[in-house]
Amino acid sequence: MSSLCKPFSVSEAPCDRISMRRRCSQQSHPATLTQSPSPRLCAVSGAVMSCCSPEIYTWGSPKRTLSAAAIGGRKITHPGKAILAGGIAGGIEICITFPTEYVKTQLQLDERANPPRYRGIGHCVRLTVQDHGLRGLYRGLSSLLYGSIPKAAVRFGTFELLSNPMRDANGRLDNTRSLLCGLGAGVAEAIMVVCPMETVKVKFIHDQCSLQPRYRGFFHGVREIIKAQGIRGTYQGLTATVLKQGSNQAIRFYVMNLLRNWYKGDDPTREMHPVVTAAFGATAGAASVFGNTPLDVVKTRMQGLEAHRYRNTVDCAFQILRNEGPQAFYKGTVPRLGRVCLDVAIVFVIYEEVVKMLNNVWKTE
Repeated sequence: MSSLCKPFSVSEAPCDRISMRRRCSQQSHPATLTQSPSPRLCAVSGAVMSCCSPEIYTWGSPKRTLSAAAIGGRKITHPGKAILAGGIAGGIEICITFPTEYVKTQLQLDERANPPRYRGIGHCVRLTVQDHGLRGLYRGLSSLLYGSIPKAAVRFGTFELLSNPMRDANGRLDNTRSLLCGLGAGVAEAIMVVCPMETVKVKFIHDQCSLQPRYRGFFHGVREIIKAQGIRGTYQGLTATVLKQGSNQAIRFYVMNLLRNWYKGDDPTREMHPVVTAAFGATAGAASVFGNTPLDVVKTRMQGLEAHRYRNTVDCAFQILRNEGPQAFYKGTVPRLGRVCLDVAIVFVIYEEVVKMLNNVWKTE
């Protein structure tokens, strides 16, 4: 075999993928690289390509299959795998973190215009347990559980669908594009899942504060809401929700991608330990909390039982500012911070691990 290489060899050793791509670029060699039985010869340089994967594509063709590993880099995730892995991750995460979401929502609904019922996080937890038992901290869980699975599925599926064509030859996604893909994923999940899910959740939690609660369960509550307000009743605060979810995922995916690229440096194949993924996810979650909690407060008010007091999202924000001051836009920040950091860390870890498992049993073309 070495005799085949010598007449026109660049190197007698097997070429690596990166150097092979540099030596045989389309501009310097217009000829097309074709696959041949292993070991293969480069039609231009003649170097033996025994180390090259059969999934390397012909030059001159921009097409790529989703299952193929990018040259020397991150394996592109099929959107179908992203949807399944995201749904599993979302379902597990919400069962762990819901009590913090409950407390956050209660504090945001506790308007300063009226005598505040809760003096803080601990007081809110104590009163809830005192009045409704430990199960009270899980009031509204069903609406989030029914929604969290499709929400995470849509989020990760949309992100992979948008980001796959934007990755470079090494499978790396630059930070600006990750921001745009995250924004697209957030808007998609807001319209398809989050707005109706959050509206029902907020109404359930707010209803618990009433002297005579009206909703006896998830399906009864949804039925009553639609009966009284129509389908539009489950889409209250859509504008605020789109703004909130879009900015949420844009920040999270941007920070996560930024930290991932920093960690891997010049070695795109470097594996990330789940602990590292969790730390990066928690950091991304914290960044999103400080970046868009004001939008979350407005969204919550627009979806509560007193939403009729506001003409629109802008009017809601104006009334909060006028009646309660700018600090009201950060109500519930501490419980939301704890919930979101844990949420994002858990979701990214479970998502990455489930995708790895699916890659072993689900071969995509």
